[in-house]
Amino acid sequence: MKRLASLLLAAATLLATAGAVQARGLVDVQVRDLDRHELLPVHPHRGKAWVEGRPGHRYAIRLQNLTGERVLAVVSVDGVNVISGETAATGQAGYVLGPWQSMEVKGWRKSLSEVAAFRFTDLPDSYAAHTGRPDNVGVIGVAAFRERARRPQPPPAPIAESRSADVAKSVRGSEAERVAPGAARQELGTGHGERRWDAATYTRFERASQRPDEVVALWYDSHRALVARGVLPRRWPGRGHEPRPFPVGFVPDP
Repeated sequence: MKRLASLLLAAATLLATAGAVQARGLVDVQVRDLDRHELLPVHPHRGKAWVEGRPGHRYAIRLQNLTGERVLAVVSVDGVNVISGETAATGQAGYVLGPWQSMEVKGWRKSLSEVAAFRFTDLPDSYAAHTGRPDNVGVIGVAAFRERARRPQPPPAPIAESRSADVAKSVRGSEAERVAPGAARQELGTGHGERRWDAATYTRFERASQRPDEVVALWYDSHRALVARGVLPRRWPGRGHEPRPFPVGFVPDP
């Protein structure tokens, strides 16, 4: 028999979907910068999907259920389960998303009422490093599970096409990136920030399989590190165009 697990349902943070999502897969994963109030663009590179984090900024992991049935999402940050604080494994506790619903995971869960905010920080100041687990800093993971024997529900009336339908497709089944030794080092990690209200309740969820039906990953780092890895192009400070040998003008005073 499949074991029953008591898992957290972040009911207060469940959001109605913006419309019918036209994408394959179970869960769409995005990162939202809470200080700039914007979704971070995803940059595909060598089989991975990258986002650029800004040091000191708070962020949230936005999960979108792409199906008409409940889905369990086991979420890890830097190789650590965001609910239990354990070194992450797919069989652990996660969040349950209702049919066609979305939610934001905004921090490390401290209780049924509070989380410690996710904040981009220097790697040595990350929660994983502080707890002696720095090896997997720099990646956000979601293992999605279908529920056993529940009838799918119809999708809501379409309003707008999902703006992120390709994200999960681009990162699902990705292979490890190969970077030349010394070419780039991980700079950013996720800190254990200030406490904030984020209510949750317990619910029961029986997995259809002990193996996840989908695993999605997003890697992140600073702008400088992503440039060094070749993920982002180099930008020359103060130059918006190619230099010209004979620009029009006269000699100004010094």
